[in-house]
Amino acid sequence: MRISSRYFLRNVGFGLIILIAAACVPPDTEEEFPDDDEWYVEKDDERCDQLLSSAAEYYKNKDWKSTIRVYRMLTNDGCDRGNEEQVYQFWAIAHERQVQFDSSEVVLLQGLKRLPDNLNLYNRLAYAYKRLNKPEDEAYVYQDILDIEPENSETLKDLARVYGDMERYEEQVEVLKQILELEPTNKSAEGDLVLAFENLGLDPLDIYRTRFAHNPNNVSYGIDLADQLMRSDEFVEAIDILEDLSHQWSKNGAVSKKLIFKKLAQAYIENGQLSEASEAYIRLFEEDSGDFRTAIEIVSLNIDIPDFETALLWIEKAIEIAPENGEPLGYKGNVYYQASLDCREEVPNTDDKIVEQTILIKTKTELQNLPCSSCKSKDIIVTDQDVVDYLALLAAKTGTSLEVISGVTEYGSMLASLGKIGAVLRYNPNYSN
Repeated sequence: MRISSRYFLRNVGFGLIILIAAACVPPDTEEEFPDDDEWYVEKDDERCDQLLSSAAEYYKNKDWKSTIRVYRMLTNDGCDRGNEEQVYQFWAIAHERQVQFDSSEVVLLQGLKRLPDNLNLYNRLAYAYKRLNKPEDEAYVYQDILDIEPENSETLKDLARVYGDMERYEEQVEVLKQILELEPTNKSAEGDLVLAFENLGLDPLDIYRTRFAHNPNNVSYGIDLADQLMRSDEFVEAIDILEDLSHQWSKNGAVSKKLIFKKLAQAYIENGQLSEASEAYIRLFEEDSGDFRTAIEIVSLNIDIPDFETALLWIEKAIEIAPENGEPLGYKGNVYYQASLDCREEVPNTDDKIVEQTILIKTKTELQNLPCSSCKSKDIIVTDQDVVDYLALLAAKTGTSLEVISGVTEYGSMLASLGKIGAVLRYNPNYSN
């Protein structure tokens, strides 16, 4: 019998001690079961039906004490035969509701003697051990369940958790590997596996390298390895893997080609290879030409390269895809602005800055007045600071000093018509330009 091989004998031994003590002081709640030979006594079907009905009614009404009493009676009368799962499961639950997990354990162990392969009883027993803070016994129960259902992923997760709680990391690693075989994209199990490796003083990359080496056609494993490599600043190796994956992705249809290109672009960016990152996004755009945000990513990269001709080409594509969205229009203005800065051989003079600020305010005002909600975003609206910056440039040009006055001050109240803040240019007669 499966249950007896691991912990039933220990519990039986413990039960003998209880029985010896009970000769002096009988416990009120200790469950008593007939011997196995007595279990096969002739049962009264009519009485059994009555007892089962009464137990069900008490259970329905949450009268747990009466439920326990009736289940004890029907078991003593042999009425559990043919109803073992119902009797022992609900009997145990009644004890749980009374926070009597020791009694629940006794009931469930007896039930498993009758039904040694019943998963419902095993799961309730595991719960009882969890509440009793008996992790080793809980682990034994999960192992018994896995003997019956080796690919029960939920039980594997519970077993991995218990091993982690007991700091039995080597056993936890083996269970987590089984989980990932069943659920390759389980990020929680991956994280736990990395932590278990760290607790064992091992390099987490080893598990990802080994897993992908054994399954070179599994694109998901390759992406996971690339992610770990980037976390470890191993960008060149990550790029090599992702480039290989981009050519063999079709071998595993469960993984999106777009995801590979996104990861590849990220790896190139982290490695300072902006032109290659732009090419990766272009390959991504070829897979989904309706995504204007991919075009914007290409624009941003080419501004940084800098390659303003390419940036302008792609921002026009973004505008074409999403003509009602203000974001591409904002990026277009930024392309022109950054290009104007880049094209100057010298630091721009004050006159240039005044022109630029004038264009900035004009562009923002035009965008704000466009008939689309996105065009009225906070970063596009003309702010007080835009105006102040403009006046500061004028002050520098004319040799005057700029004084910004809050509207809540005495002087500021005189400028209430100008809004919440005002700015005064104080003339300097000694200035010459």
